[in-house]
Amino acid sequence: MSAVKSIAVLTSGGDSQGMNAAVRAVVRSAIFHGIEVYGVQRGYQGLLNNDLRQMDLRSVGDIIQRGGTILQTARCKEFMTAEGQERGAEILRERGIDGLVVIGGDGSYQGANKLSKLGIKTMGLPGTIDNDIPFTDFTIGFDTAVSIVVDAINKLRDTMTSHERSSIVEVMGRHCGDIALYAGLASGAETILVPEVPFDLNEVSNRMADNFRHGKRHSIIVVAEGAARGEDIAAAITKNNGIEPRVTVLGHIQRGGAPTHNDRVLASRLGDFAVRKLMEGDSGKSCGIIKGELVVTDIDTVVNTKKSFNMDMYDLALRLSQ
Repeated sequence: MSAVKSIAVLTSGGDSQGMNAAVRAVVRSAIFHGIEVYGVQRGYQGLLNNDLRQMDLRSVGDIIQRGGTILQTARCKEFMTAEGQERGAEILRERGIDGLVVIGGDGSYQGANKLSKLGIKTMGLPGTIDNDIPFTDFTIGFDTAVSIVVDAINKLRDTMTSHERSSIVEVMGRHCGDIALYAGLASGAETILVPEVPFDLNEVSNRMADNFRHGKRHSIIVVAEGAARGEDIAAAITKNNGIEPRVTVLGHIQRGGAPTHNDRVLASRLGDFAVRKLMEGDSGKSCGIIKGELVVTDIDTVVNTKKSFNMDMYDLALRLSQ
C-alpha cells in the first residue's frame, strides 16, 4: 500500500498546450489510487499564498482538449529566495501533503529541485513548448506548437507564391531551436536559423537570391528568436540584394489552442506515471519519454544539463531544402 496519502499539483512558468491534460491525469490517477489531491493556484506564488484547493473527478472534467492551464500560472520572484523556498516547503508540510507534481519548464524544475532538497517529495513533468528539457525526447506542448507554426507557414506560402515574395517567420525558442527545426523541416523551409548553429547573414541573403534565380516562386526562412530577430534578418537581406522579405512574428499564438492528440497522450501518460512513481517512493525526479518509454531522471541532473541539439535532423533539413 502506498505511503502517499495526499499530493498537490501545480503549473508554473510559461503555459503550454497539454498542461490541462497533465493536471487531469495527475488528479484522476491519484483519486483512483485513493490519494487526496490538491491543485495549487498560480504556481509557486499560489503555494506561498497557501492557495490550494482539493480537487475531485469533476474538477478536471472537460479540460483534456483545452489549452492553457486551469490552475493558472505566475512568475514568483519570492520563491527564488531561500526564505521563499523554506516557506513553500513548510506550507506543504502543514497541509499534510506528501508529494508535489510540478508541471513546467526549466525555471519550474529549479523550484522543484529546491523543494526536493528541503525534504518534499517532488516529481517534475516537462511542460514547455520549447522542447528544451533534457532527458526526454519531447515536452508537453511542443508537438502542438510545431503544428501551429507549420499551419502558419502553409498559409504564408500560398500568399508568398501568389506574389513571388520571400517570407521570414520568427518563432519561439530563446535557447533551443527545436520549434524552428521541426517546423522548418515539416514545412519545407529553404533556410532554418537556430541558436545552436552559427550562420552568416551574407550567406543567408545569397541563398535567398539563388532560390529566385533558380526559378523558385517564393522562399521561406524560419528563425528561432534566440538566433536573431526576423526584422534584422530582413534588413540584412534587403541591404545585400534588394529583396524585401515580409516578416511574420508568431509570438504567443504558439502557446494557445487545443493540444494535439500527441500532446494529450503524452501529458496523460506522464501525469499518471508521476503519481505512480510518488507511490513507489521516488522523489526529486523528472519524468520524460525516450524512444517511446517513460523514464525518470534526477531533477538535479536535469537542471544542470543542457539539451543536445539534433544536428542529424538539421543536416537533413539542409539537404532537402535545395
